[in-house]
Amino acid sequence: VKSSGAETQEQARGRSAVADLFRLGRREGKVQSVLSPIMGLVMMALLVVVVGYGGLRISSGALTAGGLVAFILYLIQVVMPATQIVQFFNQLQKARGATDSILELLDAPVEPQGRGDQPHPAPQAVVFDNVSFGYTADRPVLKNLSFRLEPGTVTAIVGPSGGGKTTVFSLLERFYQPGSGIVRWGDQDVATLDLLSWRSLIGYVPQDSPLLAGTIRDNIAYGLGEVSDAQIREAARAANAADFIEALEKGYDTEVGERGVKLSGGQRQRLAIARALLRDPAILILDEATASLDSVSEMAVQQALATLMKGRTTLVIAHRLSTVVGSDRILFLENGELTGSGRHNELVETHALYRAFAQQQLRWNATMEQDVAVAGR
Repeated sequence: VKSSGAETQEQARGRSAVADLFRLGRREGKVQSVLSPIMGLVMMALLVVVVGYGGLRISSGALTAGGLVAFILYLIQVVMPATQIVQFFNQLQKARGATDSILELLDAPVEPQGRGDQPHPAPQAVVFDNVSFGYTADRPVLKNLSFRLEPGTVTAIVGPSGGGKTTVFSLLERFYQPGSGIVRWGDQDVATLDLLSWRSLIGYVPQDSPLLAGTIRDNIAYGLGEVSDAQIREAARAANAADFIEALEKGYDTEVGERGVKLSGGQRQRLAIARALLRDPAILILDEATASLDSVSEMAVQQALATLMKGRTTLVIAHRLSTVVGSDRILFLENGELTGSGRHNELVETHALYRAFAQQQLRWNATMEQDVAVAGR
């Protein structure tokens, strides 16, 4: 808000929201100020009528004084709960309006977690077999997508924004189920596997790694239960994070703040890599893990990623082709369809759009290098 110079706009929006709330409260107050006296007046009038009529019945001998008192008490016992019921429904409507989104969340079906004790088989291929998926029925994001990730290889997914690259990750993690087709681990449909056991096979390093409020130790060991200090330190060392952690005053007990605000982007990214290393995953997912880093941080993170990727089936999303030219295989995803597959040199020769991407980025890199050289002179 401050950087956009929008303080006045946000103040006006806040005042408008408060004014709307005030108008509603004033309307409710007006209604209650009318209804309450009317209800009180009706009750008093009814009481006067009952007492007057009861007095006449007592004077004629048709009713005793005790009977009249009992009738009045019974009447109060009926009227007061009726008033409370009306007030209860009024409060119920308020609460229902305020909790609609919470109730919708609570009514959502619970994901079957499983027990997490399914034995891990030897590394196997990950197969997408004619997978189609859309977040809404009328807008497919992936269309009959088929590819195979061989164990121990590095596969990169590139293509224009909105082509469905991140959706591939979501299906692999089983955040969603395919609309059609199958995602397999070897010969097994991953939908049939124990969910906790399946996700324990996967290590995920996103582009911007948010951390949880807590210590560095808590964040590295997050989701793994009991982990020894030696294991945490070894993971941090392999992720090129041990030096900066040990330079902090409290070391591994340093509080990182909400979403890791007390650490730089490169430091957060290396902690995410340490977390993935500690899981020892069979499948590694990297979502442009160095895109938002400066050159020094990127070099440290790239070294950590090289350690992390050894011997693992790795799937990489990349927008900068310089980060994936050495991949064993590159998949070009365009509008949810696989339009190219092969190594960098093969795609440059056979895929026009990939070639255009490569030429554009190489031209941009050359221009930047020239500008830097001129600025240096």
